[in-house]
Amino acid sequence: MATRQNSTNGKPKSPRIQVVLPELICEQLTNLANNESRTVSNMAKVLIQEGIKKYFEKEGNFLVAKNNLNTDEFRDELEKQSIKRLKKAPQRIRYYRKSDLR
Repeated sequence: MATRQNSTNGKPKSPRIQVVLPELICEQLTNLANNESRTVSNMAKVLIQEGIKKYFEKEGNFLVAKNNLNTDEFRDELEKQSIKRLKKAPQRIRYYRKSDLR
């Protein structure tokens, strides 16, 4: 059974599971994660999601909410994007009172 913990602000975290893998599968998972610049945990999550999706498509069952799949696909696309650095420090925004503008 998946365990659910609470974060420091009291909101529930995503459920956690523990899996025991053979050494070879663990190495393969690590290599896949490195190739896609992901953590091993995130790579495992992606592969599990894909496997569940394929299973339900094969069985003709659509018990997986399409909303969640769209959110996950959106998140995956964001993670694939390259990181863009700011060219310079952000500018400070100054607010003026009406009396200062005269």
